[in-house]
Amino acid sequence: MNLSWLVPVVVLAAFAMTWLLRRYALARSIMDIPNARSSHAVPTPRGGGVAIVLAFLAALVGMALLGAVSVDALLALGGASALIAVIGFMDDHGHIAARWRLIGHFVAAIWALFWLGGLPPIEVLGVELDLAWVGGVLAAFYLVWLLNLYNFMDGIDGIASVEAICACMGACLLYTLSGHEQLIALPLLLAGAVLGFLCWNFPPARIFMGDAGSGFLGIALGVLSLQAAWVSFDLFWCWLILLGVFIVDATFTLIKRLIRGDKVYEAHRSHAYQFASRLYGRHLPVTLAVLALNVLWLLPVALCVMLLGLDGAIGVVLAYLPLIVLAIRYRAGTLELASTN
Repeated sequence: MNLSWLVPVVVLAAFAMTWLLRRYALARSIMDIPNARSSHAVPTPRGGGVAIVLAFLAALVGMALLGAVSVDALLALGGASALIAVIGFMDDHGHIAARWRLIGHFVAAIWALFWLGGLPPIEVLGVELDLAWVGGVLAAFYLVWLLNLYNFMDGIDGIASVEAICACMGACLLYTLSGHEQLIALPLLLAGAVLGFLCWNFPPARIFMGDAGSGFLGIALGVLSLQAAWVSFDLFWCWLILLGVFIVDATFTLIKRLIRGDKVYEAHRSHAYQFASRLYGRHLPVTLAVLALNVLWLLPVALCVMLLGLDGAIGVVLAYLPLIVLAIRYRAGTLELASTN
């Protein structure tokens, strides 16, 4: 069934809904006011990520009704991401204690894994390992970490949107070239929803995504990667490669803060991308650098894994090494006061 017509509809729907949400936020003074932990200097409407959520979920339900998406995929992706969006929306408009948010995150992850069938046998250096229930636990932590790191990395204009579009379109290219066209529809529609929002979020942003959008994107990308893993585990390695910029920066920063004994749930500005944006004085160069890293480095490495037989685990290591160097170069996880000279 050809549903190519649905992509521009999703883009336009997300664009229009973002416009409406911006007007609503301005009318109700739902603004992100700059503070000592912010990376922006001008009060900006927030909550625009709801447009991504509504546009994509509506398209997902429509595809399910047309028989283009399985019920299991609908329930896994739609159910888990909708729950995360609701939690994020509530946190955007009030405050939910960290422990309750975390419980909700794990509930969403377990729900998605139930319908996906857990984690398939993993393939590392030519060896297949069936981790059984341990794999399910690891997959749950993977989804929870991915949705939280996406929230952490949504700190400057356009960066989270660009990362999602690059990952989804990169996956679509890999699916096409490797003969897995049946997997293309969902990441393509997700990229379309994010593109409609990005028109308003590209530097300088006229509206921010908010936790509802960033958490939604994090778990949606995680579920798509696990769905692909059941078709070919090399595709899962490719997803890890395509998401490398966010995974490396967030994980490197978290590890350094844990070692230092920081309260990791508190807001901070010590990610590499945040230091870089302050160094260059603008968000645009950093967002464009993320785009370049995805297109010129991570996508070619993923193509080598999928098409040239490079082992997936080796591909991840190869892809991440320059990103770790960049994290060190831009002082990821360093105390802000210690980084000013």
